Amino acid sequence: MKQTNENVSKTANSDYTECNGHQDDLIKARKDSDNDDAATNTSSSSSSNLNNSGLVSSVAANPNELIVLPESSFNIRIQATGLDTFELPVTSSELVQEIHQVLMDKEETCHRTCFSLQLDGIVLDNFTELKNIENLKEGTLLKVIEEQYTVREVRIHVRHINELIHSCDLIDLYNGNNGYSLCMVNDITNGDIVSNTDRKKAAETNGFDFTVPEYLLPSQKDILVTPLFTTNNKSRPLLCLKVLSYSGWNPPNGSRKLHGDLMYLQVTTCEEKSFHITASTKGFYVSQTTEEKFIPKPVQPKAIFHSLVDLLNNISPIFKKNFAGIQRKRCTKHPFERIQIPCQIHPWLSPRFDHTVDYFRAEDANINKLGHEDHIPGQVRDWNEELQITKELSKKTLPERLIRERAMFKVHSDFVAAAIRGCQAVVDGNIMAINPGEESKVHMYIWNNMFFSLGFDVKEHYKDFGGDAAAHAAPTNDLQGVRALNTIDLEGLHTLGTAVVDYRGMRVTAQTIVPGILEKEQEQSVVYGSTDFGKTCATNEKYKELLEKVSAMLKIKPHTIKTEKGDVVELLTAVECKGIVGNDGRHYLLDLLRMMPPDLNYLPVDVEHISPAMKQFDYPKTHKHRLCCLRQELIDAFIEQKYVDFYRSIALNLSKLRSTESSTANDTTQQTNVEEVKRIVNEISVEDNSREIIQSACRAIGSVKDNEFDVRFNPDLFQPHVTLNQTPAEIAADIKLLKEAAEYLVLKQIPLMIQDFQDHSAVPVDGESLSEAMHSRGINIRYLGRVAQLLNQQPALFYLHDIAATEILCRSAKHLFRSYVQSVPIHLLSFSISHFLNCFLTIINSPSSDYLSDELLTSSASATSTNNGTTNTNSSSSLSSSNVANSSTQKSANKKKNKKHQQRKQNPLMRNESLDFLSLTSKAIWSQLTNEAKSRYNFDLNCDDIDSFLEKYNVRRTCILRSLCLKTGLQLAMREFQFDQTNKSNRTANECFNEDDIINIYPLIKQVPPKPSDAYQFFTTGQQKIQQGLLREGFELISEAHNLLNNVYGPMHPEISMCLRLLARLNYIMGDYQEALYTQHKAVMMSERVLGIDHPQTATEYIHMALYSFANNHSINASKLLCRARYIILACCGENHPQISLIDSNLGLILQSYGDYENALKFMEKSLELNKQFYGLKSLKVALSHHLCARIQSCRGDFRSALSSEREAYQIYKLQLGDEHERTRESAQVLQHLTEQAVVLQKRMNDVVKGQLLMIPSITIQQPSFQNVLEMLNVVNGILFIQIREKDLDLLREELAKQSVDEQQQQATSTPSTKTISEAAEAAAALMNDEVD
Repeated sequence: MKQTNENVSKTANSDYTECNGHQDDLIKARKDSDNDDAATNTSSSSSSNLNNSGLVSSVAANPNELIVLPESSFNIRIQATGLDTFELPVTSSELVQEIHQVLMDKEETCHRTCFSLQLDGIVLDNFTELKNIENLKEGTLLKVIEEQYTVREVRIHVRHINELIHSCDLIDLYNGNNGYSLCMVNDITNGDIVSNTDRKKAAETNGFDFTVPEYLLPSQKDILVTPLFTTNNKSRPLLCLKVLSYSGWNPPNGSRKLHGDLMYLQVTTCEEKSFHITASTKGFYVSQTTEEKFIPKPVQPKAIFHSLVDLLNNISPIFKKNFAGIQRKRCTKHPFERIQIPCQIHPWLSPRFDHTVDYFRAEDANINKLGHEDHIPGQVRDWNEELQITKELSKKTLPERLIRERAMFKVHSDFVAAAIRGCQAVVDGNIMAINPGEESKVHMYIWNNMFFSLGFDVKEHYKDFGGDAAAHAAPTNDLQGVRALNTIDLEGLHTLGTAVVDYRGMRVTAQTIVPGILEKEQEQSVVYGSTDFGKTCATNEKYKELLEKVSAMLKIKPHTIKTEKGDVVELLTAVECKGIVGNDGRHYLLDLLRMMPPDLNYLPVDVEHISPAMKQFDYPKTHKHRLCCLRQELIDAFIEQKYVDFYRSIALNLSKLRSTESSTANDTTQQTNVEEVKRIVNEISVEDNSREIIQSACRAIGSVKDNEFDVRFNPDLFQPHVTLNQTPAEIAADIKLLKEAAEYLVLKQIPLMIQDFQDHSAVPVDGESLSEAMHSRGINIRYLGRVAQLLNQQPALFYLHDIAATEILCRSAKHLFRSYVQSVPIHLLSFSISHFLNCFLTIINSPSSDYLSDELLTSSASATSTNNGTTNTNSSSSLSSSNVANSSTQKSANKKKNKKHQQRKQNPLMRNESLDFLSLTSKAIWSQLTNEAKSRYNFDLNCDDIDSFLEKYNVRRTCILRSLCLKTGLQLAMREFQFDQTNKSNRTANECFNEDDIINIYPLIKQVPPKPSDAYQFFTTGQQKIQQGLLREGFELISEAHNLLNNVYGPMHPEISMCLRLLARLNYIMGDYQEALYTQHKAVMMSERVLGIDHPQTATEYIHMALYSFANNHSINASKLLCRARYIILACCGENHPQISLIDSNLGLILQSYGDYENALKFMEKSLELNKQFYGLKSLKVALSHHLCARIQSCRGDFRSALSSEREAYQIYKLQLGDEHERTRESAQVLQHLTEQAVVLQKRMNDVVKGQLLMIPSITIQQPSFQNVLEMLNVVNGILFIQIREKDLDLLREELAKQSVDEQQQQATSTPSTKTISEAAEAAAALMNDEVD
């Protein structure tokens, strides 16, 4: 990579360098977020997308080489109507369109949308880069010229004005609409992260202008939930207009169109005046039209305004004042608070907002409205064509790959957003089924060029695999198969766009449609694979050619099966994997639910297939379905292990062959570096006996080839209806390999993860992060019970055992909730959900029917009796949704069938509605939970109610409630829930949850987003440089990775947040504290926006930002940020967690720095208590905590306690490090100093007792210096600055470089394992965070 030094800082900070919402920020922010419609049109997007990060392809020998050319920056002048000329900073690679976007966002010009930019009277094309415009240079004047309106431009203008009016409303943030989400950090710091007045202000007020809230002090019984989503921002929203809507007089008639009328609007101002406004080609004016009479003439005097805002300013003083106020507030926000996020998130708590009139929202809710598809006007998007055509874009050079990945991500994000809308419409009953005459659970839907199916067993397709349970699991398995194929990214083989949405108890799968598949039967379409699990099967040469590469990379063994007719068919995938050639000529692969080998531990197989080691753990276990597969990550790890065994086997046999003593050979085998073994193997001569060694090693590890390493799994083992055409020996070998993989998972991989937890190299904070830790190691969630058992055997990991038990409980509750909600009448959903929560989280001993209003019960009972004739008693046998119109319009000759449809017409959702939920009590629900936990996770809850669970596991109800809401999509009203004050006798008045607490249910999405490959390579190379001590080079590479991610994902994404965090840490280590704070501030905002304001990762970002804030003399801000981090961790998992001990150490030090000794000591003592539990009484972390406690105690004048604490620290240092270690000597000096101080104090007190002194004189206590506190903070956070001579540093670098070369050689010959950039970022963070212990 070539790079000019003067451009390093520019590349690193090419996005969002300012932090206060300035316009030059927006130029950068808008580059990726507002040029989206060009992304699917590659001809127009190629230049813009590529140059967003200043990347220019070089005509070099290596097409992947990247040269960053210096990008010229300059200022242009803008002249707009009614405004003074102002300057705008731009860069040469920007598009004219980006200047448009900045002007539409700038406070003074935001109300203009229909304009062009002219240079010397020539209109500039929107998609032209500035560097291609002649005579555009520093100081050039561009004029903003108002253009004539069209109907489309009027719609865009009016919607833009409506968005500006509501731009500061909180409701969109809580509802999760339009890519908006919450961001709290600027409210917490009052938007002030830059000025240096903080420390002076703290000194003047003795630091007490911020006191730690009482609910955040250590050892509180429970945690408040309302502060989680609310801050000190209590300003009332400003109201501009009562009503802004399209008029009922629309559209203009023929004669008015000829007068230039485009559209009519109706406005009611805050002064209670109503106006009818005509939008014409020239602009907007008030007409004489009323509600009753259409009078198109303008009111006198006639005034036409080009902007609707100018007209409204003219007719409403309140609008003028409030609109200006809203825009001022909007423009003070950081761009990161306003940019839309690619994947919508929803908070689990929300205030209750009043429902307001919004005609544009009503228009958007119309199911037939698909939004403005600007790049293909007037058409429904062909999702399949868009997804496939972006996949087929060229990827030879890095610039081409950037364009391709950007387009793929954009189309994928749009597809998922549309799929979510469609899935919700399906469940809500807003779409007509394509098979309305059939039972509702087998309904299928087509909408917006997508196919939707429900997670039920259609036509007993999965009868032998577990029925509905298998049908529910199949879509997620299919998604894993799609992920595996997309990772391989094989040219010529295509998968369908797929998204799985869980909403209101239903699982809906949305898929793109294979061109032509609807025109013929599925059996006719399939040219490869089987539609009936192997009874019949087809094959195809082209598919075999394509799948040979896939099977090699996914470790799938080519195998032959026999059909019912006796035909022998060779397959390279699982039998139900189907190949269909679409009408577009593309080869599609569908039904990828078993691309991974089956999991023998959860299949009903004969006991002889299970080893004795596994039998003692009671494997195989029964499961609800037979689609249990191993994960891709486990297969990678297992193959890697096999690879090492293969070379060790060869080395051992070679050693014997060369007549070496067996003892030496054994030692060699165990200790030989794998690289050394490979070197020996490569030197093998072609003699027969040497060849025999390789063949025996291949046989030993189960390789499918006898002369090289090639381990593959047969995916069709133990499958009903599949007859394998293999010899018994072959089948036995396949089963042996499968058995080894299943054993490896339980006996190796899970213990390895537990070991990582013990080493604190991985520290999950909640159930979600524990699940991610398991998945990253290839451990399925069904092994959660086994993980919990192993955690229970490690006393230091008690906190993780509690997290695992809570996760099992909440996952079991999620499964119960799903079947529970499916059978509840729609109008009783709120009531039934609140009743479920009451039974789950409090103790309810009586059925709820006694307390339900008669009116609701009566209407529900009549609906139920009409629906079923009798009340359905099986709450889990629920049916799914369809449309009332469908059944009512279906006419059949069969009267019985018609009668059946009449019964279903009563309710928009054809469900087996039941009132059984009314009889639910706490005892019943906890009995079901216990059974669910045992059957799914093999875990014994042994709890009868929530109280016994809380007593057994040290968990808070709030953590359980949060976890359940996030797993089910529930959003609750923001208030403090009184769990303990439930009065059993007077139930209705004292229920913890009521139906008004249920605000909404949101969809939960499972998807496979495309990943940028080059950014990951830059990132890993940057990591290697950092490990070698080349921080500046590492910084440049990580910055480049950040730029590439920005280019692909746009400005907002979790992986960009990871990059920013690492860049901030590098800036801090290299001494640039202010830049570290700027960068980390962005990382915090991004984490809050894309992950959630109460996500554990957000807490980590807060801890980092607190450190950098303190380094910039912001001790008050640092305290606030740490309090917020502590609060998030408390909400996720409670107080017993290593993260809390880290936060409390930081908080104690910072509170001590500005004199709040009392609270500082509380936090430091809590940290000491936790460290003893997690790391052992004699660990170095405990010694450090003792030392820090002694510092605070000495500042308080409590020398006796300080002496005691420091003595403990000294004893540990002496034990662990010896007498001569620097730490031990330092501790001894502190002990001596404290002893002297204690002696002086005691002497003075004796003098007072003897009457020689009238009062105890104040002892001069020296407050620790700022630099001293910062050094201690660095130690606590694992940042050690070691002084090394330049000569030693050169030697160290040489050694590291040599190691790096060895590692690269090893990687070149070993099986590559897939790894996400998130994991890479975690690894880098772990490296930078390498703690003292």
